[in-house]
Amino acid sequence: MNVTIFGTGYVGLVQGASLAEVGHHVICVDVDDKKVEKLRQGVIPIYEPGLEALVKENHAAGRLEFTTDAVAGVKHGQVQFIAVGTPPDEDGSADLKYVLAVAATIGEHMERDQIIINKSTVPVGSADKVRAEVEKILNKRGRNAIGFDVVSNPEFLKEGSAVADCQRPDRIIIGTDCDATIETMRELYAPFNRNHDKIIVMDVKSAELTKYAANCMLATKISFMNEMANLAERLGADIEAVRQGIGSDPRIGYHFIYPGVGYGGSCFPKDLQALIHTSDAIDFDAKLLKAVESRNKEQKTTLFQKISQHFNAQLKGKTFAIWGLSFKPNTDDMRDAPSRVLMEALWAAGAKVQAYDPEAMEEAQRLYGSHEHLTLCGTKEAALKNTDALIIVTEWQNFRAPDFELIKAQLSEPTIFDGRNLYEPRRMVAKGFTYYSVGRATPILPLSLSNSPESEISE
Repeated sequence: MNVTIFGTGYVGLVQGASLAEVGHHVICVDVDDKKVEKLRQGVIPIYEPGLEALVKENHAAGRLEFTTDAVAGVKHGQVQFIAVGTPPDEDGSADLKYVLAVAATIGEHMERDQIIINKSTVPVGSADKVRAEVEKILNKRGRNAIGFDVVSNPEFLKEGSAVADCQRPDRIIIGTDCDATIETMRELYAPFNRNHDKIIVMDVKSAELTKYAANCMLATKISFMNEMANLAERLGADIEAVRQGIGSDPRIGYHFIYPGVGYGGSCFPKDLQALIHTSDAIDFDAKLLKAVESRNKEQKTTLFQKISQHFNAQLKGKTFAIWGLSFKPNTDDMRDAPSRVLMEALWAAGAKVQAYDPEAMEEAQRLYGSHEHLTLCGTKEAALKNTDALIIVTEWQNFRAPDFELIKAQLSEPTIFDGRNLYEPRRMVAKGFTYYSVGRATPILPLSLSNSPESEISE
């Protein structure tokens, strides 16, 4: 099938490469000519495991093309994906100007019946706006006899595993009431729907709401667990034990119940704000969603509060090593990342930061440039040199088993602030560290344990 995708951002590029991989002929359209040229050369603008090879292989095979020619794009695709950004406006609402601009472009150049697929995350009612925009342009052209349908087909990709999520989806939501469109969409997604039927068909507005509801549910689980972690600290409980206790209940499960320093990224903060704005617009007070957002904002300050308390609010002149800048592992995305809130608070208090992240160094450089209080280091070990404490913000795999003796030797005092609970508190104390984590009080070991060799202390 001939497929056109407007937008070569995170969603459009992953979707286009995955559709090309199964044999569809995909043209990706973008207004940024420099970006398009780099994509043709195999230069991928984002870090996502497996994506670079997928793009290069399918581009070389001729199944995946990149262009700035919107006319060619509209002429090519039997289906036209809209996968452009919907950035938050000042009031938190999703800005649809890019989506509607693409709709107008499609309407301007449409010469035959086509299906327009909203892949961008858009508020409920956006398909109606796209439809109205296309109809307006067609009427101006005197081509109102051309038939088209607007489908809501939300994405459910997780950064860090987006390629796998796209190629092996757990569900494919199709929002339309047109039988012919449903059949075309089933044909499009047939290669991803072989083992069992993953396609769920519903009305357009329900499909649009499903995307927001999914992200808001996951954000709620995270904020709930962080609230329990804060409670556990004050009660002397261990949130990690609590997590295992509740996660074993299949009604709850283990996904998204890890305590930490708050969620970030391009989806959860933006989508939560957008749904809150939608609720306010219809005079519905979304109290739970607002509480989730409030808890997350506060959670991003917890590490700074612990650091400030430990050093008696005397942070001026201190230097801290930070491991992890991206909002989660396996991505270079720093949008709304907890690391940014922490670093900016440390700088405001007069402290300096030496930071390392396996993938987000270029993004940090782009965001902060040559900030006088930030040094970006080439390795996690280099970030430790001549610092006063280590702060862990992102749970990258290669942070899980470091050389603790090296860490202790580099720090002016052996103190670790762990925002992701990577280590076991009793073991850290036995190694001689002052160790702060989330939702777990640092244990005071009995004399017999504190004198025991490390190997005798179980995890």
